[in-house]
Amino acid sequence: MQLNLLVVAGDGIGPEVTREAIAVMQTVMNAGGHSLAVTEKRIGGIAIDTDGTPLPQDTLEAALASDAVFLGAVGGTKWNALPPNTRPEAGLLQLRAALEGFANLRPAFSIAELASNSPLKLDIVSGADILFVRELLGGLYFGAPREWNKHTGEAWNTMRYTRDEIIRVARIAFELAQKRNKKLTSVDKANVLEVSQLWRATVTEVAKDYPDVTLEHQLVDSMAMLIMTSPRNYDVVLTENLFGDILSDESAVITGSLGMLPSATIGGKVNLYEPIHGSAPDIAGKSIANPLGAILTGALVLRHSAGLEAEAAAIETAVRKVLEAGYRTTDLARGNTTDFKVLSTTEIGAKVRETVAATLATTA
Repeated sequence: MQLNLLVVAGDGIGPEVTREAIAVMQTVMNAGGHSLAVTEKRIGGIAIDTDGTPLPQDTLEAALASDAVFLGAVGGTKWNALPPNTRPEAGLLQLRAALEGFANLRPAFSIAELASNSPLKLDIVSGADILFVRELLGGLYFGAPREWNKHTGEAWNTMRYTRDEIIRVARIAFELAQKRNKKLTSVDKANVLEVSQLWRATVTEVAKDYPDVTLEHQLVDSMAMLIMTSPRNYDVVLTENLFGDILSDESAVITGSLGMLPSATIGGKVNLYEPIHGSAPDIAGKSIANPLGAILTGALVLRHSAGLEAEAAAIETAVRKVLEAGYRTTDLARGNTTDFKVLSTTEIGAKVRETVAATLATTA
């Protein structure tokens, strides 16, 4: 098969980590006799500097014509003074809206080799494996009206959802729960927000079509605590846009680094994939960024857009084997360099390619 992939590496460390992820994907695809056709376009700050807009028209057209889109990261302090609708992040929001992917899948999992990196105690974090399903096209990030009136010193945003928007993302979450441990936790703020009251009522209604899945509801503030105190109690966590953004980032402490976590946005015209870390402009160009989250994002591309489950699993296995062998990037070594072999961005990417090639050769 041939997978036509658009790569928008973006800003900061985006190009560095994306380069390693694509190289790993190419290794796996070639080993299986498949073809990965890569097109590169601009988005975010680099697009502002070059094209005068965070999402150039040719980038959007290429995205809609591709089988999948791989994003590195966008943003940086260089562009913070721009109006919100012209900043790098606006380009990402526009791309998400155009691709119409409404369900963002963000796994948060404990890796035994990185357990000491988590600030949580081993007996709390060990074995934790949560899949966040975040609604991505509604809520405060897209609701209107929205404005910052500098003359009056006021600003406002609108949190808005329709019943149909909630139903479609809830169905994806329930279907994923059926394939996992058959438990779904829906997060809202129904004790205060009318939008959350609609959310809770609608998810409860959808649950009737999935009698094999246990549904529970949690308020977002208590859920923020429970993720830290008992993460193993949760399987699939369904949230609206803002809550999902915050909770999924918080859950990075389970793994020990934002640099380890992938994500996939599905349900629309074209799936969009991105590691959940930011552009980290302070370390850009130093080859110390952790590319493993991007590499694991590549596994999600193969799983959800190419249907290559064995190849996706081979990448995930290779990442774990590299960690088992004691290889780390700077963020994962946490200063304890005597116990680990600290590698650069390119070096650890090469280790994953070497390991995945050996893994595939063994199973061939």
